[in-house]
Amino acid sequence: MNIVETKDVNFYYGDFHALKGVSLDVVKNSVTAFIGPSGCGKSTFLRLLNRMNDLIPDMKLTGKCLINGKDIYDKRVDVDELRKKVGMVFQKPNPFPKTIFENIAYGLRVNGIKDKEFIRNRVEESLKGAALWEEVKDKLSRSAYDLSGGQQQRLCIARALAVKPDILLMDEPASALDPISTSKIEELIFTLKAEYTIVIVTHNMQQAARVSDSTGFFMLGELIEFSETRKMFLNPSKEQTQNYITGRFG
Repeated sequence: MNIVETKDVNFYYGDFHALKGVSLDVVKNSVTAFIGPSGCGKSTFLRLLNRMNDLIPDMKLTGKCLINGKDIYDKRVDVDELRKKVGMVFQKPNPFPKTIFENIAYGLRVNGIKDKEFIRNRVEESLKGAALWEEVKDKLSRSAYDLSGGQQQRLCIARALAVKPDILLMDEPASALDPISTSKIEELIFTLKAEYTIVIVTHNMQQAARVSDSTGFFMLGELIEFSETRKMFLNPSKEQTQNYITGRFG
């Protein structure tokens, strides 16, 4: 079942045509990776899915972008509600200047939840979901800034999970991390797809090959190829994909 469907999506920053006729479907409870050289449009496309690009002046979108069959660019869509359903984890860990506990509880409180027992349970559940509970359960009142970079990134994932999204967007979530922390994030992605749909942008092709079910290759704003990950890396359909994967350019 497709949770995301885009149809002939074109996106402009002012006069710059950043995405050109992108159509693809994302299957529920799968991991979809986007690869391609810097500036190819993969992060721009990712940010369309929770309307982060709305913050850019002079942006223009044509085509359809559907989540659970609904056009998320319809004027009646509540963007705050959409972002609850479509969480985001950024390239660099960005914990709030609060305690570990309050980082996770923040989204619940903003959404009007006051039940302390409920919040406490959800904080624990989210930290367990992000494979961080055992490391921080005795330190919940300490600042999130006391955590290592890899732990901070898992905290940001836990924060996104706390409001129970359907989809988790990850924009190069391990690019600022050391190899051990990267490996933990990759293991976590694999575990989380049982409950969530994950869309990840990565500059690391080996990472895309390890964690994703489907991969899209972007170049100069176009989706050159989109297929099952194994097929793309072993037997791509397009020469441009083959050249990128084998390191002839990019």
